[in-house]
Amino acid sequence: MKVTISRKAHFNAAHRLHRKDWTFEKNEAVFGKCNNPNFHGHNYGLTVSVTGKIDPETGFVLDVKVLADIIRDEVEIPFDHKNLNLDVPEFQDLNPTAENIAVVIWNKIRKRIHTDFDLEIVLNETDRNFVTYKGE
Repeated sequence: MKVTISRKAHFNAAHRLHRKDWTFEKNEAVFGKCNNPNFHGHNYGLTVSVTGKIDPETGFVLDVKVLADIIRDEVEIPFDHKNLNLDVPEFQDLNPTAENIAVVIWNKIRKRIHTDFDLEIVLNETDRNFVTYKGE
């Protein structure tokens, strides 16, 4: 029997959707106002879900406190109130789209969660726009 536990979190961050190898005109055409040279920000919502078997000794799939600490260490501290393009090493050469942010978060958390568990990330960029990533 497998059960899914989830933990919600949030962080505020600025970014600019931009490719260094494209002209300003092409970036503007593809990314529009999200290509603002002065950046723009979002209040990101994050849901991290872990699916696995319940441990018969603890009754937990995973202690939610452990999951909360992982999210704090891997996402909230490095991303909150940061400029993703300038302050977060993973985005130095990676366009910080919601899709890429979700994959980066998944990879950072995956290394801290045992491979017996499935991991899913849902990243809300706005109330209406969100990305789900479950790994490859």
